[in-house]
Amino acid sequence: MTNNLSVVINADAPQVWTMLREPSKVAQWHGWQAEDLDAEIKEIYFSDDVQESPDHTSLTVHGGDTFELHPEPNGTRVSVTRGALDHDSEWAAWDEDITQGWLTFLQQLRFALERHPHGKRHTLFLHLTEGQGSAIEKLGLADLPEPGKPYELTLGTGEAISGKVWYRTSHQVGLTVHSYAEHGEGLLVVADHPAIKDVREEGEGSLVIASTYDLGAARLDAIRSSWDAWRAENYPASEPVS
Repeated sequence: MTNNLSVVINADAPQVWTMLREPSKVAQWHGWQAEDLDAEIKEIYFSDDVQESPDHTSLTVHGGDTFELHPEPNGTRVSVTRGALDHDSEWAAWDEDITQGWLTFLQQLRFALERHPHGKRHTLFLHLTEGQGSAIEKLGLADLPEPGKPYELTLGTGEAISGKVWYRTSHQVGLTVHSYAEHGEGLLVVADHPAIKDVREEGEGSLVIASTYDLGAARLDAIRSSWDAWRAENYPASEPVS
């Protein structure tokens, strides 16, 4: 097995396990809202080949990737270990994208448990598909403080936001955003697709996931409109915000 991924969540192991084993809870951190989200959750986490350990510290999901829960003094370390790669699979070329997806979803799991354990998110999603350069750079997010530090900036969309840096990696940034929640904060994740040999170059495609909480319709529409206007200007061939 390769490609270990982990986060430490300020919650106990039974709380984390509940977030992994109740479909409605999984929907608060896995992926983003879409017509096929429920079906995707059922296939990945509740197929017949999913394996749970008796002590609720290990979960192997459909496809062979394994979640492991380890108590620590400040919470629970949640690790995902990728299953062995089948180089003959049609998905083999996209294995790094799956790894990047788990990285995003682990951070969304941590956020859901630490900031909105009983909340219900509403997501806005963008898939920027054509090679128009890094969304992280275009949004003005290339030079953020270290994780845990406060920030205040104006996005490339024109929206002024503030909060704390949730995480940073070589291809992703996560920010808490005060204005994305009626109480507390929402989460903004921007992820540039890594290069894949013989498939795409660096900077060819990005994802944006905005997790909002308890916002009114007018506020959601304003956020959606600012993101859509930015998309139309910078990635005109991409689909509108969903």
